[in-house]
Amino acid sequence: MRGNEDHGPVRYGPLAPDPGLPVLPELAAVLAAASGRTRPEPPGGGPALREAARGYWERRGLHGTAAGIAAAPGAQPLLLALLGAHGGDVLMPRPCPAAWTPQARLLGRPAYHVPSPAECGGIPDPYALLETVRRVRAEGGRPGLLLLSVVDDPTATVAPPELVREACEAAVGEGLHIISDETWRDTVHRSRDTVLLSPAEMCPDDVTVLTDLSGTLTPAAWPAAVARFPDTPPAATRHARTLDILTALGALVAGPVAHAAAHALEEPQAVRDRAGRAAALHAEVAAAAHRAVLGAGALARPPQAGRHLYADLGPLRPRLAELGVTDSMELEEYLTDRLGAPAAGGHRFGDELGALRVRLGTGPLLGATEPQRTESLAAAEPLALPHVAQALDGFAAVLGALC
Repeated sequence: MRGNEDHGPVRYGPLAPDPGLPVLPELAAVLAAASGRTRPEPPGGGPALREAARGYWERRGLHGTAAGIAAAPGAQPLLLALLGAHGGDVLMPRPCPAAWTPQARLLGRPAYHVPSPAECGGIPDPYALLETVRRVRAEGGRPGLLLLSVVDDPTATVAPPELVREACEAAVGEGLHIISDETWRDTVHRSRDTVLLSPAEMCPDDVTVLTDLSGTLTPAAWPAAVARFPDTPPAATRHARTLDILTALGALVAGPVAHAAAHALEEPQAVRDRAGRAAALHAEVAAAAHRAVLGAGALARPPQAGRHLYADLGPLRPRLAELGVTDSMELEEYLTDRLGAPAAGGHRFGDELGALRVRLGTGPLLGATEPQRTESLAAAEPLALPHVAQALDGFAAVLGALC
């Protein structure tokens, strides 16, 4: 068994799927009003930002104090600080978000990928997790952390509560601390029909929750992420260590961004409405893109959240080989060129290089201009809009050429 697996010269990671939507005017006004703030937030965020984050999680059934919150300018530096504050080797599902493995590598920490169950991505198969932990220990490793995401990038799936419970119980039983990335929890396409359970609800003393606000609340150009620590003495020590690392990195949230992030985390009506409309729009477009993927003879789990889907073009391997595409790096280049939009190969998410898997975003299908994207957001039937229909036809044509 090897940690820190390397698939070759991948020098940068793909950005998270873009929403393809204009900034909410209310948030833009809040940011503009705070533009005169010349000082960054203190390490881990100021009182207003941390209190807003506490309230955000309180409304989701995760109780705690503002003292147990840490903020940073984006998920990557915050995750790096969290990993640095914990000891031991890192385990994560396969596939997993693109930033996870590089963060472990930066710290020189062994990272092990555990296969996901057939039903979903984002969490490890519980039995495979136990086997991996035991093998790592037998080889002299020190498994200490499990990263997971109940609402997953890249697979756009939501893990069933029973599987989440089994994976968490297996991890805690083996002495692992869990970092739950819940960036995408508010992008669930059909929230009334989907049961979402945070690992922190099941194992409150053993789970740190991470949320990147660009998942739902703020634009990616305004980097802000927050972490919620358990209310225990060991967690308080890790919280302090996390702040030390953020300080050493200079990873401080900009003052105007912190003001806008706190406003978004308080979830006034305009923010809630935008999040709901965006989720509904991406649900319709992702469902149409999923139909196009299946129509071309490829495979993909039905997308349940986010603004992307994860396609397996393995059934199209003979035709792709004729085109000179034999692995996911070549597939990424081929589809990105023809779609005119990022199509990140599965090797970036921990999948095997030879597997022809790719993450396809729905943001580029909403329109080429801001007026078109605004129209898509407001439309009762977005798929009927000419620019959306044309974009989906082009998407289907690129895939259809591979049949």
